[in-house]
Amino acid sequence: MLVECKNLCKSYGSKIALNNINLNIERGRIIGLLGPNGSGKTTLIKILSGILTSSSGEALISDKPIGVETKKIVSYLPERTYLSEWMTVKQAVDFFKDFYSDFSEETAYDMLERLDIKPADSLKTMSKGTKEKVQLILVMSRQAELYLLDEPIGGVDPAARDYILKTILTNYNENASVVISTHLISDVENVLDEVIFLKYGCLMLHKSVDEIREENGKSVDALFREVFAC
Repeated sequence: MLVECKNLCKSYGSKIALNNINLNIERGRIIGLLGPNGSGKTTLIKILSGILTSSSGEALISDKPIGVETKKIVSYLPERTYLSEWMTVKQAVDFFKDFYSDFSEETAYDMLERLDIKPADSLKTMSKGTKEKVQLILVMSRQAELYLLDEPIGGVDPAARDYILKTILTNYNENASVVISTHLISDVENVLDEVIFLKYGCLMLHKSVDEIREENGKSVDALFREVFAC
């Protein structure tokens, strides 16, 4: 088991962001983390990445409590770009290389070249979508055990989504898992092994995509719309 959440809770004063989450994630899976705005998706991702601490309960990654050791094996893509505008692509690559021992410079430059993004290109001259591609490439160039991707395709045009999903599919190893938080369910459904539905901080469903299709006779997108009455 790669991820174990036991009675995980997170609250901000009287507001409950996560309510008693019990969840296991195996290795070698691509998981869609789905739910409407305010459902707790980003909170869960931030707890697993070590940015937030839980109010109660426990989360383990590779049998380790969240902390310094888990940060070494988790690669996190936030919803917003955090790279500095003054950086060039090369400086961003060097930053990741210096910061993460599992970062592959060769992998990063190979993916950047395929998108015709050059090392000397400046981030401040790039579109929002191109910046997000650069950041995703950097995150996926780590040899991590868990990849946490918060809205990785939200800011890019439809033509680039297939490339991004292909990048995710081809750049993680069989002992790792990828958690993708997104609202664009129909765009990612064909790459998912399983899905997690969150609503008001509660776990509504955790099933494989095959189970959903066999038991419900419908797509993940259709079931999502039914469960959340979208």
